[in-house]
Amino acid sequence: MSSVLITRSRAPLRLGLAGGGTDLSPYADTYGGAVLNMTIDRYAFASITPRDDGRIRFEAHDIGAAAEYDVDDDISRSELLLHRGVYERMIRDYNGGERIAMTLTTTVDAPLGSGLGSSSALVVALVDAFRELLSAPLGEYDVARLAFDIERVDLKLAGGRQDQYAAAFGGLNFIEFLAEERVIVNPLRMRRAIHNELESSLVTCFSGRSRESAQIISMQTSELGKGAARTIDAMHKLKADAIEMKRLLFGGNIEGMAALLNESWIAKKATASGVSNARIDELYALAMDNGALGGKVSGAGGGGFMFFVVPPEQRYRLVSALESVDAVATPVKLIDLGVETWQVHGRTV
Repeated sequence: MSSVLITRSRAPLRLGLAGGGTDLSPYADTYGGAVLNMTIDRYAFASITPRDDGRIRFEAHDIGAAAEYDVDDDISRSELLLHRGVYERMIRDYNGGERIAMTLTTTVDAPLGSGLGSSSALVVALVDAFRELLSAPLGEYDVARLAFDIERVDLKLAGGRQDQYAAAFGGLNFIEFLAEERVIVNPLRMRRAIHNELESSLVTCFSGRSRESAQIISMQTSELGKGAARTIDAMHKLKADAIEMKRLLFGGNIEGMAALLNESWIAKKATASGVSNARIDELYALAMDNGALGGKVSGAGGGGFMFFVVPPEQRYRLVSALESVDAVATPVKLIDLGVETWQVHGRTV
């Protein structure tokens, strides 16, 4: 074995406070979307380790999947889509199509279908690791846009635009999605007292893996394409809520934010069937009976993580109540940094 330079990266997952769904086409293209989200202390990790045996190996440790190829093999049918999609695009665009033997390893701090933007955060981490490895001239907007293109265009995976930008920039952001695929990220700074109160008031809860998110997104997109009034009106409400949520947050009105979360949750359920289900409804009702002031599902719905706003002195009560019905409930920390990449010395495998 010989010494090599290993490239590592991590990109944060996010909670969607308001506006989720308005980043979908054709709504964003026609009306303009707006999302308020914040990154939390859970990450998608990626590592690139050079090899000297002419092999390419993809590993996703959190799902127990791996695949290995000769450097000249056709990898277009690899089941590890995100690894393959990023590898092919970055090698094509930033290494003249000349393949590199490597082991590409990933893990994510949340299960698939979590609703925390984990898939997009993983793509951002992978893209940024390749950016460092190949000295590609990419800033945060470039990394986010490239991650979006790989997911939505190259791999044709259904979804919106907010997750890639949240992972690339990090922190609390009000993100605008405009016509012609223009995106404006507006970083927001909270006073420290508001930051501490909000962080102390948050509880996340895993409702179970979402098996319907792609179907829900496709249904929303279809309804928007048809001009369905009910879906469009619900999206208008979600966008208005994002603007109002920003105002409440700057004023430190945590109770008002919680009430608006409830309103947004009602509007979100109107965008497509399957956004909620019996388990989500059970956890939501239980939370409201045990101190929560408001909450919603983070992501498209159908499962994944929910989060609740609760007075800090009631947080333990809420966590205990959710855990009593076998839900995994935890506090979270808000983090300000987006994707980070670094290099360390190691050995070839």
